[in-house]
Parts: sequence; C-alpha cells; structure tokens
Amino acid sequence: MICSTMNHGRKLFEEIPQRDAFVWNATMGPCEEALFLYRDMYFSGLLPDNYMFPSAVRSCAVLSALREGKEEHCNVIKNELGPGLSRFWEIDSGYGVKVGLNSNIPLVNTLIALYGKCKDVKRARSLFDQMDTRDLVSWNAMIAAYEQSGFSKKAIRLFREMQDKKIEYNYITMVSVISACTSLGAVSMGEWVHELIIRKGLQANVSVTNALIDMYVECGNIDLTKDIFQKLPKKSVVSWTTVIGACGNHGHGKVDLELFFNMVEEGVRPNVFAFTAVLTACRHSGLLEEGKKHFESMTRDYSILPGIEHCSCLVDLLGRVGLPVLAYEFIKRMPFKPDDCVWGALLGACRVHGNLEFAELVAEHLFLLDPQNTTYYILMWNMYADAGRWEDIERLKKLMNEKELKKIPGHSLVEIDKRFHQLLSSPKPCPL
Repeated sequence: MICSTMNHGRKLFEEIPQRDAFVWNATMGPCEEALFLYRDMYFSGLLPDNYMFPSAVRSCAVLSALREGKEEHCNVIKNELGPGLSRFWEIDSGYGVKVGLNSNIPLVNTLIALYGKCKDVKRARSLFDQMDTRDLVSWNAMIAAYEQSGFSKKAIRLFREMQDKKIEYNYITMVSVISACTSLGAVSMGEWVHELIIRKGLQANVSVTNALIDMYVECGNIDLTKDIFQKLPKKSVVSWTTVIGACGNHGHGKVDLELFFNMVEEGVRPNVFAFTAVLTACRHSGLLEEGKKHFESMTRDYSILPGIEHCSCLVDLLGRVGLPVLAYEFIKRMPFKPDDCVWGALLGACRVHGNLEFAELVAEHLFLLDPQNTTYYILMWNMYADAGRWEDIERLKKLMNEKELKKIPGHSLVEIDKRFHQLLSSPKPCPL
C-alpha cells in the first residue's frame, strides 16, 4: 500500500511542469528515492533549503553513505545555511568542514548521526564540540556514534558527563549506553544503568528491554534475562528474536526451541532474523534434526528464502556433528556463491574433528576469498602441529611472510572497580 501510494505520488510529481522547493520536499520519501530526487533537484538548478538538507543527510545516514553525506555537508557550507559560518575544520582527506550551524541544530544533529553511522567519530565529535547549544538529540547522536564505532568507554564517559550537566535522558540514550556496557562486559556498570532505567520508568520500552536482554545474556545471567522478557507487556518479533538468539549463543538450545515454538503459538510470525537466531541455537547445541527442520520450514511454511547466514549455520551444524562431507555437498548446492563465513564455519568444524585432509581443501577456498585474514592460517598451523607435519608449518610460515601477515595477539577487556583493563598475551594488564 505504501509503495503503491509512493509510486502514484512520483507519477504526479513527474507531471508538474514547474517544481518549487515545497514540491521537492513533499515528494522526498524513503532514503534511496530521496537521494535520487535530491540530486535531480540540485542539477535542475534549484537551491536546497533548511528542510531539504536534513532529509538528504538523514537518508545518507540511514544508508551509511559517507561519500554522499560529505557531499551534502559541503553543500550545506556552500549554501551557507544559517549564521555563524565562520569556523573551519581542515580534514586530512583535503576538504574543509565548516561548523557553527548553531541556528540549525537539527541539521548538525543529523550530520553527527551520519558520521557516527559511518564510524567517523572524529568529524562527529568535532561537530558536537563546536555546537554552542546542544539538545537531547545532540547528546544521543554522539553517544550512539561512539557506541556504533566501538568506542564504548567514551560512550559511557559522555553519558556520565551528560548526567553531570543535569541533562535528562530518554530511552534512545539508554539503548546506546546499555549496548556500550554489553560490548565492554561491564556487569556492575550495566546494573547501575538498569537502576537508572527503572528510576526513569523506561523498563517497559521494547527497545530498552531488548538491549537489557542482550546485555544480561552476554554476562551469562539467563534467569534474569528470561524474567525481564516475561515482564514485557507486548512482545514483538524483535523481542522474541533477541532472547532466542541471546540464549542460543550460550548453549541453551532446547530452551530456545521452546521459546521459538511459543512465539509461533502466540501468533508472532518469525522473520529472517528469528530463523537466524533459532538456527544459531541449534548450531551451538548440536541439534541437527531440529536445525534441518527449521531450515526447511523457512521456505515451506513462511516463503522465506534462506540467506547466507542461514546456510552458514547449517554448514557449521553439519560440521560440528561430524558430517563435513555432507556440509561440503550442501555448500556446492547453495544457490549463491559461498563466502568466507560459510567456508570458515566448515574449516572450524574440520579443526574440531581433526579432519586435516578435508581442512586443506576448505582452506584453499578461504585463502583465495580472504587472503589477509590470519585466522585461517593459524587454524591450519595448529592442525599441522597436532599432526606433527612440521614441513607444512614451514610452508605455511613462508606463505604468511610472503603476504606480510602477522599473528595478532589475543586480548580481552575486564572491569575492575569500574575501571577497564586490557589483558594482552603479556601477563601485565594495561589500564585503558
């Protein structure tokens, strides 16, 4: 219905002989269409206005289209939207970003969201710092930018600064902060954030609940996860998928199958992500028959074509239960070209079951698909070592040297008294 209405609107738009800014703005809809319309308008000679730029930049943010977003940012500067365009910021890519759009806070917020979505936190933070006036959206956009780009500590630090300044937070803020705690494995910090959520009355929000479920499962607290889920007044397919996927990643396969069954019984139609979650649960728990049943059910019962992630789950499952040949045959029958995730799943299974001959065949595909990934070389290295094939190790070492590959030491983050430490292969922890 929406698509039909949009197509009708576009036809009407094409029949308008003279289009002003209002007509262009009214026609801009979903992201890709909005960008195409914006470019048509721009090349038609009509200058964009304060309403048009945020729409175009927002579309770039949703699509993670950084190059197009930079173009729109330059257009903002070129057209000098708003007063105060006196400060410049030179970027190493060679184009200057002019900031100080204080009269157009929504536009700056959208630009921060764009750069954050594209993991360009340097530009996002520069825009944020140079705003004379920030609203809640500004803070949320910057916290989300840090969290999405892997700077979880900075996201939490900015949230603390936000609290120090007595700025009220909302559910969007908390989703980003919870996700940051999850990434860091910060249990006590997460519990503190949970208390703030309850104090604010946000615990019934579906997005917040989904983030809390994910956090507590990552911390291994399955009972609390299920308790939070059961208290949800309205369970969406996202909520079901979150709890199924979260429990499945911790080996609670049978619990997940029961949850999936309950979801269907309550009339919630599973989507591609729900099937990924239940297949992942079957994979981690070695439930071959259940995994095959749900894989076949996707097309038969719900007309959902399995994607690469679903096929990867089944390949890994077949490999884990000791059927690498069947997994290989399944890969050959896949309707699309297998990627490194699919072959990598099979290589991991060969490692578990010590099937070196088959692993060599699989590794050849991976070396071609992802030649710079040291993980596959290290897996083969370990398998050769287990088999005492030292000549093959020397050959592999020579191949890695030729490609200038180095083994990256493992590391992890631990929280001690609300401070984070990075543990490397060296026995000495380094405070971050």
